[in-house]
Amino acid sequence: MNTGSDKSGEAAVAADEAGAGEAAGERELGSRAPEFVKARRMLHMSWQVGVFVVGLAVVGAGIVMLPLPGPGWLVIFGGMAIWATEFVWAQLVLRWTKHKVTVAAQRALDPKVRRRNIILTTVGLVIIAVLVGIYVWKFGLEMPWKIKDQ
Repeated sequence: MNTGSDKSGEAAVAADEAGAGEAAGERELGSRAPEFVKARRMLHMSWQVGVFVVGLAVVGAGIVMLPLPGPGWLVIFGGMAIWATEFVWAQLVLRWTKHKVTVAAQRALDPKVRRRNIILTTVGLVIIAVLVGIYVWKFGLEMPWKIKDQ
């Protein structure tokens, strides 16, 4: 069958699939180091070590920010993005994470899910308000660490 291409059928299908992935916004996997760095093995390995160390520092800072004030998860994903410039495993993790976030966002916009979330939030707020009311009724507006044994 003539497809109007000089490529064999399998190569043309593979090229079409690769083009479809790039058109969907997915970049090719692998190192994004400059070509002159990739051309020299020792320089490329040093580049990878540097990218790994910088990404590790950023991810470490994000982990520290989880219990402390700061955008912990955002910084962790930033460190993963730094790693993804050089390492395929990080690129795959980021693709998976982006896919899961997209699916969750689409599910959250579903009217049934939104209605359920609004109902659960309302019930939770009512329970908290009742508990706070009971506390204020029993102890007044005193803080728990100042309450004397009664």
